[in-house]
Parts: sequence; C-alpha cells; structure tokens
Amino acid sequence: LGMSKSWSCFGYPLSIFFIVVNEFCERFSYYGMRALLILYFTNFIRWDDNLSTAIYHTFVALCYLTPILGALIADSWLGKFKTIMSLSIVYTIGQVVLSVSSITDLTDHNHDGTPDSLPVHVALSMIGLALIALGTGGIKPCVSAFGGDQFEEGQEKQRNRFFSIFYLAINAGSLLSTIITPMLRVQECGIHSKQACYPLAFGVPAALMAVSLMVFILGSGMYKKVQPQGNIMGKVVKCIGFAIKNRFRHRSKTFPKREHWLDWAKEKYDKRLISQIKMVTRVMFLYIPLPMFWALFDQQGSRWTLQATTMSGRILNISPPLPLQTVNAILIVIMVPIFDAVLYPLIAKCGFNFTSLKKMTVGMFLASMAFVVAAIVQVEIDKTLPVFPNGNEVQIKVLNIGNNNMNISLPGEIVPLEPMSQTNGFLTFDGNKLTSINISSPGSPVTAVTDNFEQGQRHTLLVWAPSHYQVVNDGLNQKPEKGENGIRFVNTYNELITITMSGKVFANISSYNASKYQFFPSGTKGYTINSTEIPPQCQTNFNTPYLEFGSAYTYVIQKKNDGCPEVKTFEDIAANTVNMALQIPQYFLLTCGEVVFSVTGLEFSYSQAPSNMKSVLQAGWLLTVAVGNIIVLIVAGAGQFSKQWAEYVLFAALLLVVCVIFAIMARFYTYINPAEIEAQFDEDEKKKSLEKSNPYFMSEANSQTQM
Repeated sequence: LGMSKSWSCFGYPLSIFFIVVNEFCERFSYYGMRALLILYFTNFIRWDDNLSTAIYHTFVALCYLTPILGALIADSWLGKFKTIMSLSIVYTIGQVVLSVSSITDLTDHNHDGTPDSLPVHVALSMIGLALIALGTGGIKPCVSAFGGDQFEEGQEKQRNRFFSIFYLAINAGSLLSTIITPMLRVQECGIHSKQACYPLAFGVPAALMAVSLMVFILGSGMYKKVQPQGNIMGKVVKCIGFAIKNRFRHRSKTFPKREHWLDWAKEKYDKRLISQIKMVTRVMFLYIPLPMFWALFDQQGSRWTLQATTMSGRILNISPPLPLQTVNAILIVIMVPIFDAVLYPLIAKCGFNFTSLKKMTVGMFLASMAFVVAAIVQVEIDKTLPVFPNGNEVQIKVLNIGNNNMNISLPGEIVPLEPMSQTNGFLTFDGNKLTSINISSPGSPVTAVTDNFEQGQRHTLLVWAPSHYQVVNDGLNQKPEKGENGIRFVNTYNELITITMSGKVFANISSYNASKYQFFPSGTKGYTINSTEIPPQCQTNFNTPYLEFGSAYTYVIQKKNDGCPEVKTFEDIAANTVNMALQIPQYFLLTCGEVVFSVTGLEFSYSQAPSNMKSVLQAGWLLTVAVGNIIVLIVAGAGQFSKQWAEYVLFAALLLVVCVIFAIMARFYTYINPAEIEAQFDEDEKKKSLEKSNPYFMSEANSQTQM
C-alpha cells in the first residue's frame, strides 16, 4: 500500500478516475445496446409489440437479478477486482455475439435483404443477451463498492462525493449512448442488400465494453484490493435458519418470549453478527413495496417509446421515438445537482425534516402522477388514431383512377365515385359475411368483384373502366413505425414505370397497378418518374408535399393530354397530430421522482448497512428493480387492456396504494448508525478482555459507581 499513497490527485485516490471512466464506458455500452433492443425485436426479428415488450422486460429483470450472484462471488471467493475483470470479459463476448446475430448476410443466402432462417438469429441474440445480463449484473454491485474501498479512513466526504460523481457518470454514459446509437442504426449497410445497420449499432457498444475493460486493467497497479471476507452470506443464511428452527422448537407457552425473533440464534452465534443481521432484515422489510416504483419507471423504455411513435415529432425534428429517452438522462444530469445544492437545503431551512424515507415516499407519488399524465396524453392520441381491422374484419377503400363516373355497390351501401377520387376513408366489413361487391358505370353492365380478401388486412380496390378493377392488399395495418411515412405509387400509363425516391426504388410498376409501400422519414422528398411511354420533353422530377410523422399516401401517376405525367395525392393514413412535446411533463415528473427515490435509496441502503454487508444490501436494492420488471410482465400479460390509457391508470393507482403503505411502514422505522453500534461492540469486547486480564481494576470501578 506504500505505493498507492503516492497516487493521489485533488485529494482523491487516482485509482477512482479509472473506475469512473470504466463505469462511464460500461453504461454507454449497456444503454446503447438497450436503446435498440425493442426496435431490433420488432423490425429485425419481427416480433409483435407485446412479445417484444415481454422479452425486453425479462432481459432487464435478469440484469438486476444477477447482481446477487456478483456480490456473492466477490465477497466470498474472487474478491471484487477479479470478479469485475472476469465478468467484463464474459460481457464483452456477449456484446459481440449480439452484434453478430444482427448481420442479415449470416443466413441471407438469396440476398433479398431478409434473413432466410430467423431461428439462427434469435438463438444467437438470446445467447448474447444472457451473457450480457450475467456480465452487467455481476459487476454492478462490485464496481461502486470497489470504488468505495479505495478511500482511507477519514475520507468520508470525498467518498460521498465519489458516489455522486459515479451516479452522474452512469447518466452521462446512458445519455450519450441513447443519442449516438440510433444515429448509427439509421446508417445503411450490408454486403448484398442495404438496410438499417444493426451490426454497426450493436458493434459500437461492444467495442466500448472492450475499452472499458482495458481502462480497468490499466489502473491495476494502483488499486487498493481488499481480500474477500469469507462467505458472509452463508453465515447470514445459517444464522437466520438456526433462529427460525430454534424459535420453532421453543414454540410452547412455557418458554419466555424474546424481544426479536433473531434473538433465538444467540445460543450459537455472537451478538455482533445477530445485530448486523437485524439491521439488514429491517431494511429488507422496507424494500418489499419498492418494486412497484420500478415497474412504472422502466416502462419509459417500452410502452412510452411505443406511445411516441403515434405522435408528431415536429418540435424536436429528430426522427422519433428515441429523443425522449434522452430527455430522462439530460434531466437527471441537471436535477441531481439542483436537488442536492438548492432544493434540499431550502427545505431544511424551512424547518422540515426531509428524511430519506420521506424523500422516497415523495418519489413514488411523483411517478404515480407521471402515469396519470401519460394516460391523459394517451386519451388525446386515441381520439386521432385511425381504426384498423381486427382479427376477422376486412377493410376496403375504393379509388377511381379512370375517366368515367363509377358506381360501387358494397354490402349495405352504394358509393358513387367521380374520376380521380376515393371513398371517404376505409369501410369495415366482417370477413365471413363479405359477399358481393359490384362495379358499374352509367350505361354499362355490372361487373362482380371476385377476390378472397385477406382477413385482418386493409385493401384498396382500384377501378378505372366499366369492367376493369384490381384489388391491392395494402400490407399496412398499423401506423408506420418510428414515425416514418408510407408512400406507394399507382401507374395509369400502359407501359411499366419505375420511380426513384430519395435513394429507394419502386421498380417496374405495371399498368393500372399499385406498388408496395416504402417508408421515409419526415421532410420533403424528391422523386423521378421513368417510363418509355413518357415523351422526352416532359418534366419527370417531382417533389412530395412536406411529410409529417406516421402518415401514408398513394400517389397516382396520371397521363395529361400532352402525354406528360402529373401526380394526384390520396391520403391513406392521416399524419400523427398530437405533438410529442406533450410527453415532456410525464418524463419530467418521472425523473424528479427518480432523483428523490433512486439516489436517496442508494444512500439509505449504504448508510443503514453494517460494514461487512454493504455490497449485499446494494444487491438487495437492485433486486427491487428486477421484481419491478417482473410485475410489468405479469400485469401486461394478465390483463390485455383494449385501451392503453386504462393500463396506465391501473399502474398509477397501484403505485398510489403502495405509496401509502410505504409511508406507514416508514413511520415505524428508526434510523441507526451502524458504525456507532459496531464501535460499541468493539468497546464491550475491550472491556471483557480487560476484565479477564485485570479483575481488580473492574471491581474497583464498580465499587466507585456504587458509592
């Protein structure tokens, strides 16, 4: 240790700078990967929203269950340094496996840009995620405790400051990664076909994890490495087990009661251990209601992200839905110092004793209010959303692309359509009862439309001459993802037409037919029309109107008298109208809740834990986060709400109830100072040993007090 004395900087041990940088890189790596996960599941592996949300929360829960494993390995076997090192290697391997799983060309043998065998990708990504969960969770309770170990006695002030810096490093890492990783995903890459670049977006976090490991090893010579303390958890479990067994043995009325159930262990275990375990169990009891807070908090990564895709990102003008997750991290980086330096001192000045547990109660209340706001926003959004077909329904829209007036008779109604016009929105029918659809124009016979309309889908019926029609399955029965806009073209020329629109090609659209939809972010897009039938002097470059967020359009290419093309626009799905700025209040409330709840909880767990169980209680705190994610799985799985706002209201109500219960429990908690209690034991032991060595000294002292 003579060495490590010289390595200091601004009164801090130099080694902690390596630890803070290591934590920053690790969090960047973790959050960068996590920001993509839900979109990777829905867009690449093509799972639906509910399954994606379920797998996402299972993964997050795993990441918070594994810390217990890490704390055990570090405390009783390898020590913190070796644990962090070996698990970081596992972690890096996991990140690499995950990025390999997202390479389309791995199984895409026919080079069409979609993987031919999805199970290979699913299996690889699950293996990768399992290794990541083991790595990130295992090192979590060790890194902060290892940082705490670097300080000498009498450096309490610096050590507390270190924990604040540590929390800011976590959020700075998460902030930068949630901004940068999505930018990487938008890049196009691929050997044979170009698409969203998941391998690059997952690869950057993998590289950063490797950097994090290097930085940690670099500081190796400076660290103060505390030897593992023997199996402390084993002792705790045995002691609790013995107390319960012993209490059960002496359950009859004849035995005197003992003050605390753990006192039944005193035949076999020493008083110090028993009192330390009492501290831990009292805190653990308080932890029981806390998972409900995390159940709400962690939905900003899943449900709230999906809510953002149905909103208009006009204010932020960045492609949604990621910017708002970064709002959380930005707010944290701003709010932690404000709360610590301004708000808490102000409250203290007003003479209100704002204890740790009161802060945590307020945090829960704020999170509950955030979900009430989310529900109100959801109701606003629901008013504007189009109706999509359910299981056995079929939706049909008729679009007249010819020069004749047409009459379309559908079950229950007859719709007249002028040239170049469409029905007012989509009409919904029961797929099993969809019998006859006929088209006719004045003075010509009736033509029956024969088509097996696919249930649960939207269809467009193109009509142009008395007996000519074409049924197109739209293939779009939800809002376009990520707030993009769907565009398709209809060709009314006789020859094939090819269109290029900001880098994407609509190839060879046949006569009187529609192309598939392709998707574009908001803005004005230029496009070029190519066909042998278009005279050379015609203008073939056009611009779209300004595209907002989440809309879909059909552009009909029409032949003017001079043979030149003109384009008519028809709306298929209206753009999102509710502004994304409306999500800011709920993020603000939730973040304020997090600052008073999470930061306080860490400090509370640390201050109320006995010296040899700091890491165990940190792992216990992380366990509440894991249980929170499991609650989301159960609630979302048990009640499939037809209305999303109802689910938000349910969560808000649950947390309010829990908040009240917690407030009552907190009233009965008395704060302790573990260091003082342990010092008292040390003193008693000293007295005892003095008594043994010098009996006269003690009896003299006693006689003094009696006088």
